[in-house]
Amino acid sequence: MRELPSPFRIAFLTHEPFYPPSGGGSAEAVYLVEEMVRRGHEVHVFCPQIAEPEAVEKEFGIRLHLFTTWQMGRYATLRNFKYLLYPSFLGRMVERAARTIKFDLMLSQHAISAVAAGRLKRRLNVPVVMNFPDLLTGFMETWPGYIAPRPFVEMLERYEISMPVRYGVDGVLAISDTLADYFVERGYPREKILPIYYGYAAKYFPFYVRLIAPNRPPVIVMHGSFDAHHLGRIAFEAIELVVAKKPETIFRFVGNRTAGLEKFLQRAQTIPDFKFESTGFVPYAEVARHLADANVGIVPYEESAGTHCAFVAKVVEYVACGLPAVCTPLKSIQGYFQNDPMVRFSAFNGADFGKKILDWLEEPPSAWQICAARSAARAEAELDWKPLCRRAIDFIEGICRRSKN
Repeated sequence: MRELPSPFRIAFLTHEPFYPPSGGGSAEAVYLVEEMVRRGHEVHVFCPQIAEPEAVEKEFGIRLHLFTTWQMGRYATLRNFKYLLYPSFLGRMVERAARTIKFDLMLSQHAISAVAAGRLKRRLNVPVVMNFPDLLTGFMETWPGYIAPRPFVEMLERYEISMPVRYGVDGVLAISDTLADYFVERGYPREKILPIYYGYAAKYFPFYVRLIAPNRPPVIVMHGSFDAHHLGRIAFEAIELVVAKKPETIFRFVGNRTAGLEKFLQRAQTIPDFKFESTGFVPYAEVARHLADANVGIVPYEESAGTHCAFVAKVVEYVACGLPAVCTPLKSIQGYFQNDPMVRFSAFNGADFGKKILDWLEEPPSAWQICAARSAARAEAELDWKPLCRRAIDFIEGICRRSKN
């Protein structure tokens, strides 16, 4: 019989509004917290201001501590500048709460809140687990040099990777084996790291049998937050190739009309016959309906340390829906899906990426439908948030118990 753990009081630190999730690591946060509460733990969430906090506290069975000094979020103005300042303010919030609340553990979500948790570890004498849903600063490698000079980016990367060693934390949750390797190379013990990958909510991404009318224009879909590393040279050159061969093709972009997406679409409209749809923001629970009638899902990420470490949720969700996918050869996601027939990996260039899209369009769904069902079943069994979060909270509870002994 499994030993029932004692309930613990856990401080959960994040730089993203807790609910509703806006994408990326914010979706993971909700499922981690739900699993902790399900096990009877008392969870205090320190996060930026959200709407209807009393209702959220009641729905999730948590206590919220809200940062209200300025607006935070992935679409807020001056986002990156605010991220640099936020850890100091977050640390003071937690420290004030700790004067009257004795926490058994601090769990940080993302590198930004990890800075605050690391600084507080010795001050509060509380175990710390850092959860890294990505190598955040690694994505900056693809930014223009005038915005993110390479020496500055490399300095930030070294700092982020060094945090578990620098602050002597008690455990690390890593999104991928690739990111875990980075921490080990920096000197953090591998036995203190749990790679948990990045999951999806299976209930929101049902499997669709593809019955696409033969005379209907093909639809190539991409969804997400559309940051700088999502849409670059590879995506542009792939679109050029696909449109030249199949000018009737429609490219569908599901997600917020970010500055990065707007800039990309303006440039892409110089391609003759380029056609696109842009949905604007779509709640996570409704994304799948925009994938249901598509022909191919794409992940044309540019190469960087951040993208190689990422366990890209888009690929998981495409596979779960039975949608053929094309992805650049990102180490983490390629390691998991290398033998999956529903995911084809291109080289890091637009010509090969475009060719892989065209290859899928030439194959009728009947050629890969059985494979699609098998791949979707594997995704649900291994990558649904519930089993992933169970492993993560088992790991955290073990650290809590050992700290009590």
